[in-house]
Amino acid sequence: MRSPVPQEVSEELRRVVERWRQLPLDHALSRMPLTSAVVQRLADRVAGSRGRPPRRVPDLGPAAVMDQLTVMVFDLYAAQPDAEVADVLSELSGIRHRL
Repeated sequence: MRSPVPQEVSEELRRVVERWRQLPLDHALSRMPLTSAVVQRLADRVAGSRGRPPRRVPDLGPAAVMDQLTVMVFDLYAAQPDAEVADVLSELSGIRHRL
């Protein structure tokens, strides 16, 4: 099965994940609010597109947040194949530039 995630988004997501893995723990912890907020916004969009109410994404810590981000990006494009690439790229690059 082919991923629904556009190539540009997939590449930026890979950059974010790679950069995150290089962070010292204290630095990753300081960036958790920013990163968790993006994960939550994506989750809210997915819920809305499926006609479901938003639910809070659990805080599983810095070791899991990149997995959560990856899943939410995938789910967004699975639910909304026409989701604006520029918007998602902006969210992802915003994380990466603040790391």
